[in-house]
Amino acid sequence: MPHTDADKWNEIYRAGKHGGRQACQVLKEYIHLLPCTGTALDLACGMGGNAILLTGHGLATSAWDISSAAITTLDAFIKDQELPVRTRVVDVVKDPPPGDSFDVIVVSRFLERQLIPDIKKAIRANGLIFYQTYTRNRVDAKGPKNPDYLLEDNELLRLFHDFQILAYREEGTTGDVDKGFRNEAMLVAQKQAKRL
Repeated sequence: MPHTDADKWNEIYRAGKHGGRQACQVLKEYIHLLPCTGTALDLACGMGGNAILLTGHGLATSAWDISSAAITTLDAFIKDQELPVRTRVVDVVKDPPPGDSFDVIVVSRFLERQLIPDIKKAIRANGLIFYQTYTRNRVDAKGPKNPDYLLEDNELLRLFHDFQILAYREEGTTGDVDKGFRNEAMLVAQKQAKRL
């Protein structure tokens, strides 16, 4: 039985029980909002699908995860594909990204509320956050069972209330639950430059 978060995630990645190497839906749907140049971080990157998309868009991209197994697999892939992604094994809760260090941060299916202020500080002025993760209001049991890792209704809007919201989607259980974007919320928001 895993003893730490790193152990738990290493076990998941070694067993192949992960979501694969696809970029998250919020990034794919709103790729047109990405800058043409700059730096990007795929935070809690897993297999690196977001990092690969960001690099392909021309951004100098870093991919961080607590799982050494995920990063080892990603390193082999980016070496084989000759992609310039910088990887790092790191517990981002204990060692968050430094302030004003990225133009874009993507977080997908990862929620540690205590880390949100650090994420916001790490985004440069006029930079973007792409965030997508699981919600408590859902149509099935997909995602974590622990409510600490599930968003409340409209919680992403509250967490990023001081950013300009460019896109937000959370459909919950409204309407035909067999269609649409369910079990998750997505947000794209821009950090405003400080006014003098």
